[in-house]
Amino acid sequence: MFLNSYLNKRFICGDIVVAKEFVLKASCDAASGIVAAVSTYLADHGCYIAEMHQFDDEDSQHFYMRAVCRIEGDDNTIASIRDGFNEQVSRFKMDWEIVGSDEPVKVLIMVSKFDHCLDDLLYRHRKGELPMEITAIVSNHKDLRPMAEREGIRFVHLPVNKENKAKQEAALLDIISETETDLVVLARYMQILSDSLCKELNGKAINIHHSFLPGFKGAKPYHQAHERGVKLIGATAHYVTSDLDEGPIIEQSVQPVDHTYSPERLVAVGRDTETVALANAVRMHLEHRVFMYGNKSIVFK
Repeated sequence: MFLNSYLNKRFICGDIVVAKEFVLKASCDAASGIVAAVSTYLADHGCYIAEMHQFDDEDSQHFYMRAVCRIEGDDNTIASIRDGFNEQVSRFKMDWEIVGSDEPVKVLIMVSKFDHCLDDLLYRHRKGELPMEITAIVSNHKDLRPMAEREGIRFVHLPVNKENKAKQEAALLDIISETETDLVVLARYMQILSDSLCKELNGKAINIHHSFLPGFKGAKPYHQAHERGVKLIGATAHYVTSDLDEGPIIEQSVQPVDHTYSPERLVAVGRDTETVALANAVRMHLEHRVFMYGNKSIVFK
């Protein structure tokens, strides 16, 4: 929190002048002159570029850019920068957004009975590591209600079965709309989302699951891994798609293990990798570092 506060200020002769900071995300077909057009526009409107990343994907011939900028002086605002930007880059047919750095992303978290990912996210949020506003915690069980209530966060119980799945997913969408939620985080939510819900949440929902080589599906994957003598345990955080666990990958975490690890110890290691991968993926999304292109993701760390 201190770092963010510091970045939003500059010191001149002992005086503190508050500067307006924003993040620019942009992508388009690769072409000459993109960087020049963007940087010229920003400089002409009193913006200091504090950080810039760019990537030209040769496979797709697509260009990606992320810039952190500060507006110095009183002549421009983030709104005025937005107003004139499209005209500057219209010839590139660019997809872009400009977001104020102090604008927290509204996040809804979904859980079942496992608490480790939710507990980690709540801790990091409480410590100011994740720039988000938690709109609600939604669960198909009541087990984690006390954890939500301890943080003063709205808890919604939506039990799911074959008969009411469509109704409960509609209720979930109503909550997302009512709270103006921008991102849904599946923090070990143990229900498969329908194809229609996945399409509604395209690019706006992050899931976490274990990762092994070879892969172990079904019940007790860590026990299966123990029987096969795995040497690496991992976790993958990705955007949700209708193809189960096949969405664009944002972050992965791995940890070496060996024959001395019991199934219970493997489960404990798995919890660690899951919390780290999910927290990093959520943070990168909140900081507007992730681009989706088809089933691929570009992440500026």
